[in-house]
Amino acid sequence: MSSLPLPSPEALAHSQQLTTLIQQDIALQGGWIPFSRFMELALYAPGLGYYTAGARKFGAAGDFTTAPEISSLFGRTLARQLVEIMGVSGSAQILELGAGSGKLALDILTELEHLEQLPTNYFILEVSADLRERQQSLLQTQLPHLFERIQWLDALPAAISGAVIGNEVLDALPVHLLDWSASRIYERGVSSNGSQFIWEDRLPEIPALLELAQQINVPDHYLSEISLTARGLVSTLCERLVQGAILFIDYGFGAREYYHPQRSSGTLMCHYRHHAHDDPFFLVGLQDITSHVDFTAVAESAIDHGAHLLGYASQAHFLVNGGIADFIKDISPDNLREYLPLSAQIQKLTSPAEMGELFKVIALGKGFDAPLSNFLAGDKSRLL
Repeated sequence: MSSLPLPSPEALAHSQQLTTLIQQDIALQGGWIPFSRFMELALYAPGLGYYTAGARKFGAAGDFTTAPEISSLFGRTLARQLVEIMGVSGSAQILELGAGSGKLALDILTELEHLEQLPTNYFILEVSADLRERQQSLLQTQLPHLFERIQWLDALPAAISGAVIGNEVLDALPVHLLDWSASRIYERGVSSNGSQFIWEDRLPEIPALLELAQQINVPDHYLSEISLTARGLVSTLCERLVQGAILFIDYGFGAREYYHPQRSSGTLMCHYRHHAHDDPFFLVGLQDITSHVDFTAVAESAIDHGAHLLGYASQAHFLVNGGIADFIKDISPDNLREYLPLSAQIQKLTSPAEMGELFKVIALGKGFDAPLSNFLAGDKSRLL
């Protein structure tokens, strides 16, 4: 990793604190923890994890850039779909899961105000105290007149109505690593030799995990992920959804593509200072750790808990169907100062070579049978 930017001495000390904490947890658990536990601590350990400490994560100064940071047109287009969901569900409420920098909430509320379709409440469920403070600062500064409509939650409501959105939420949830090897299935976990983390495979101890792994048909010497946490979140949301729709936007595939024979090393990926690599033990707490989303598992979990699939499309189709191009149709191409930046942003959000095809949008509903406009063309539900 010599090619990656060096952290400051303070950041290195922070990483060492978290490393020590994880090593202590490994010792308490008898010398081994599943990778899901390692990932949970690396990302969410109170005060030390990547998402719970104070380092900047989003945008040019952070480790990666999300769609809302690229362009306000992403949130403005999404807002139009939320208007439709609120209208059909009869509930003018929006719940955003993991609101990041707060930029998506800002863009959505700004567009909804322009459309005169403001929600009664905009709820944000945020587990990071640091991110919550940044969201509150941004939204109170930019939308002081709407701030009273925004409420931060510590836990999911017992009953949910209206629209729920999660942009790049599922990919940051802990995953179990499975190794299909020599006609047996092992769970890959983490141990320590005292100075560094090392991989160690053991037989799976969670019956539900082993059962899911046995249902996946892959060749020997195949490594990949299963996210029980993502399944659990989707299940809980669908159980508590009374009437409305849930939208997840993330990078991933249906199961057949996710567990394709040629994807034998899995999808685990780390992000540090806009560099991507595959070593989760590098600078623990200073880098993001993610895996792609198995959207088939998302759909199955929803259906098993009373919801149904409303649509599944690439981000490109979702945004084009939602009219993202409308935002520049009245700007002359000769007006280079205004037209070129917006055109470049749309290109990045929708191009197959950028975010357009890798990122998908899945819609799950309950008490909600109306077709959603953003899925009318290019629906890929058959691929799940």
